[in-house]
Amino acid sequence: MNLYTMLAARAAAGRPVRVGLIGAGKFGSMILSQARHIKGMHIVGVADLDVTKARASFARVGWGEDSYSAKTLGDAIKTGKTCVLDNAAALAECDEIECIVEATGHPIAGVRHALAAIDGNKHVIMVNVEADAMCGPLLAAKAKAKNLVYSMAYGDQPAIICELVDWGRSCGFEITSAGKGMNFEPRYRYSTPDTVWGFFGWTEEEVRAGDFNPKMYNSFTDGTKAAIEMAAVANGTGLDCPDDGLAFPPTGLHDLAKVFRPAADGGRLARSGLVDIAASQEPDGREVFNNIRYGVFVTFKAPNEYAKACFKQYGLLVDPSGWYGSMWRPFHMIGLETSISILSAVLRGESTGCSKEFRGDAVATAKRDLKPGDYLDGEGGFAVWANAIPASRSLQIGGLPIGLAHNVKVKRAVAKDTIVTFADVVLERDLDVVALRQQMERDALGTMKSAA
Repeated sequence: MNLYTMLAARAAAGRPVRVGLIGAGKFGSMILSQARHIKGMHIVGVADLDVTKARASFARVGWGEDSYSAKTLGDAIKTGKTCVLDNAAALAECDEIECIVEATGHPIAGVRHALAAIDGNKHVIMVNVEADAMCGPLLAAKAKAKNLVYSMAYGDQPAIICELVDWGRSCGFEITSAGKGMNFEPRYRYSTPDTVWGFFGWTEEEVRAGDFNPKMYNSFTDGTKAAIEMAAVANGTGLDCPDDGLAFPPTGLHDLAKVFRPAADGGRLARSGLVDIAASQEPDGREVFNNIRYGVFVTFKAPNEYAKACFKQYGLLVDPSGWYGSMWRPFHMIGLETSISILSAVLRGESTGCSKEFRGDAVATAKRDLKPGDYLDGEGGFAVWANAIPASRSLQIGGLPIGLAHNVKVKRAVAKDTIVTFADVVLERDLDVVALRQQMERDALGTMKSAA
């Protein structure tokens, strides 16, 4: 609990924490909103392919125009202002920048940006969970080899879930399950960019007025984003994805410990130690009472009778047996909290959640029967949704990660609800990232063989 004190010391010494931000969309805008109120943290540069849109983000969150008027990164360093540019590589090459925040949401670009930042001796805050779920363990290993921090972004759900898991284990509890709340019904699985707004109850006029991205919102609706995030949590905590993917059991706050415990003890989990989602909707559409739609949770087991008795004495929400308890955080504020990751990396040399091993994978799964000649259109599209499964199973079947399922041609038929494999598609683009992913898979297979 000393980040603010450490930052104040840097500010007093005239040595601000210097940051480069890639991506000025919603998440990046939230980071910018807070950065101007954090003395001692300097956003040196913001890179976005659409510089005009990036400048509009600054204006929207209250920055004065002069404060982001630096013509070059060097000028920004000298004046304390911010430079807006379209060249992300320049941030990685700037010696004075200590930390890069990757907030594009594009998995291919995210991997490349992270590699460039690490090559430039920068800590990496990976807002881009899509990239992290696909190649995070290898990126983290590359950063560690150079004594750099590769971190999930605090404020986003995966990092906060990792924090709760770490809390529980540090207290001596067995972590039974971890996950987040989410608005989900089984029928949402087959949502497309053409149908997604109906699930939100928005009119066409409201959508046009809000400048919403249908694919992004559809990735939340069809469960793809949940699969990506839970795969990242598995890789960061050592918990596992369920063998057949996330079950999304509808669960309210008071039933977390009851539902997210092993089936052998009356719960819904195949075994202890799994990630999953607490759906806030019943399958028939009714809203779950006291749901945690915007929150995250862990469930855990008392190690002995004494701890079990303490659960009761201190009002913990427990299952009927009293052995299993739950802890949760009701909200997350994504980019408004990400400075915690930046400061933790630079001042403490610590991550706020990090992919340590390839344990979970978010694999592309057919939304409809796919035939040769069809094209996959990636996260939130018409062709596939993502399923979170154990990495061991993905490696066995050659599962195609959702991050590589963009603009990819199908070469053999894939039945609806079947996992798409590398053998089912033709990969002709982004071969550098494909090679990196395949290297990570080979490394994981080697580790598994050594363990056996």
